[in-house]
Amino acid sequence: MLTPITIQLVRPSDLHALLSLSKKTFYDAFEHVNNPEDFEAYTSVAFQPEKLLSEINHPHSVFYFALIDDEKVGYIKLNYSSAQTEFKDENAVEVERIYVLASQQGKQIGKQMIDFTIAKAMEDQLKYIWLGVWEHNHNAQRFYEREGFVKFSSHEFWVGNDKQTDILMRKEL
Repeated sequence: MLTPITIQLVRPSDLHALLSLSKKTFYDAFEHVNNPEDFEAYTSVAFQPEKLLSEINHPHSVFYFALIDDEKVGYIKLNYSSAQTEFKDENAVEVERIYVLASQQGKQIGKQMIDFTIAKAMEDQLKYIWLGVWEHNHNAQRFYEREGFVKFSSHEFWVGNDKQTDILMRKEL
């Protein structure tokens, strides 16, 4: 069932709200499927306030909150040009992160954030959107396929000492 969301730009002053939402959604999604030592090694670095603030302040990255009735229920991080983790393509945008609170799943919040990204990319006259999704996250892969993304490659992603594989997917605009 679709619950309409509001999209709000994340500013440096939103650091602690973004950090809290990032940790909650990441831990809920992945803590139970990773080795505790490797997970702790990854999260102890990934969720440092200074690291997240530098990402917010990067001139080619932008975060947005998804809100329902002024409550932050998800977020998305978009990377352009040199901020992209792989291709650095001026004609593309990377969805590096897209997360929704577990309690808010099933409300098509992720779909609305992807629709927002598509509209923004088309407005910017980009050619495609791409992202990486963990090879074992089959629900997310099916979601992206329903949204018109196709698998085209893969890359390694390290969680501590655990080498994992992300499937790279793209949507032509």
